[in-house]
Amino acid sequence: MKYIVIIGDGMADFSLDQLGGKTPLMASHKPNMNMMAREGVVGRVNTVPDGFPPGSDVAGMSLFGYNPARYYAGRASIEAFGMGIPMCSDDVAYRCNLVHIGSADDQDVMIDYSGGHISTDEADVIVKTLNEKLGSDEIKFYTGVGYRHIMIWRGGKSNLSTTPPHDITGKPIAGYLPSGEGAETVRALMDDSREVLAIHEVNKRRTDSGKIPVNSIWLWGQGTRTDLPPFRKKFGLKGATVCAVDLVRGLSRLVGFETPVIAGATGYLDTDYGAKARAALELIKEHDIVYLHIEAPDEASHNGNVAEKIKAIERIDKEILGVLLDKTDNETRFLLVTDHATPISMKTHFAVPVPFAIFEKGGSLKGSGRDYDESVGGGIVTGEELVRLFIGGRK
Repeated sequence: MKYIVIIGDGMADFSLDQLGGKTPLMASHKPNMNMMAREGVVGRVNTVPDGFPPGSDVAGMSLFGYNPARYYAGRASIEAFGMGIPMCSDDVAYRCNLVHIGSADDQDVMIDYSGGHISTDEADVIVKTLNEKLGSDEIKFYTGVGYRHIMIWRGGKSNLSTTPPHDITGKPIAGYLPSGEGAETVRALMDDSREVLAIHEVNKRRTDSGKIPVNSIWLWGQGTRTDLPPFRKKFGLKGATVCAVDLVRGLSRLVGFETPVIAGATGYLDTDYGAKARAALELIKEHDIVYLHIEAPDEASHNGNVAEKIKAIERIDKEILGVLLDKTDNETRFLLVTDHATPISMKTHFAVPVPFAIFEKGGSLKGSGRDYDESVGGGIVTGEELVRLFIGGRK
């Protein structure tokens, strides 16, 4: 038996008046997803334990089969591992977004958590400048993908309160700035970055071409070094992951999976769905289980774009599931799932049990007769229980 997990990030949602009371999943044309749910086993998975933030770090850890209540040590440290950044036991990693902050009613407002979805090439130039102007023996900046980067604070502080910038789009930032022990250092870096970026050559070119400039960094999601036991030891399977974002790459590498860089995988709406499907098909030849993560639905939700979210779901159905279902052998088992809800109406993550479907190609799982969406019903399981059901559960 071969196992393939497809994670559509943030696909779950709330019903929307503009969709006649349907969710984007319900409104999408997704024949492959619906077939898998109707002919397979469905249910809901609680990926976010009580008291934890409903992010892809916590939810993703759950979907790899690890209880966040036991293993979670912060988001940024997972991303740092995925980027190959060495961390000592007393180091603290921070997620470093390149953002655009504007002004409204004499207040600083978070206009764009992604700096106008800056390209990685442009961002790399900016990050190098940040290291030159703000870096030190204690502070180092590392380039990630697009607007997502990492800062390492050697011997730094982690017990402070920070806020994801995508949670406060359109809101004044004053009430969401870092607070607690170490906040003065973090806030000073954010303030100083505005002076550095105000005259940066990359921003001048972006402004001249009508694009949103990056005028600040936003530090959040701090964490100390994370360690996870190998997936192969825990579940007995050799695995690999197809992904674009460093967070999922970090989780994958932490559990001992092969995690290649996929050309054309951007972590955004323009990602190369076909390239991801082809990569999964190659990896499943040499591995027992392959995870395939697609960020696009989540990005569309953060942007509040219903049409783009539906488009992302439909492209997953056609260009990923359609290819995988056609090209894999019988006795291949699929798990279709989302990590958390990202409601369009909220533009941020929300903790709620999310739908899953387990389908076995050429098998005889008991069919549910239900479409794949938020109304699948069924029991609620934890992430680890879902993984064990998927790889061990039979008819």
